[in-house]
Amino acid sequence: MQFKVVIGEQVYAIELPDDLLRDSAGFHDKLDRDMDRGWQMSREFVERPDRLQRCQIVADRLLSSLTTGNEATAMLMAGYIVLRMPGAVGVDIDAAGEMQNTELLYA
Repeated sequence: MQFKVVIGEQVYAIELPDDLLRDSAGFHDKLDRDMDRGWQMSREFVERPDRLQRCQIVADRLLSSLTTGNEATAMLMAGYIVLRMPGAVGVDIDAAGEMQNTELLYA
């Protein structure tokens, strides 16, 4: 599957192999455990991020992965969003630093 990432005027396509989605459950579960303790989302601390907020947090990490050229981590982050938000085909990341403005894209 191909996952679309929009950052301002830039558009990226991340190829997500089926085996990556199948084999990354342990990594994704660890992300969830980390977020279970709450997360700083821009200027606000969220004690119990909901499913959308978790995907916004992961999208912020996806942005960091893309800007540093870490393709493997970018694939894992995109895979998290795909698996946690069925039907999501991409994400429009707010590059200004407001995680809550990041939007999921659907077909």
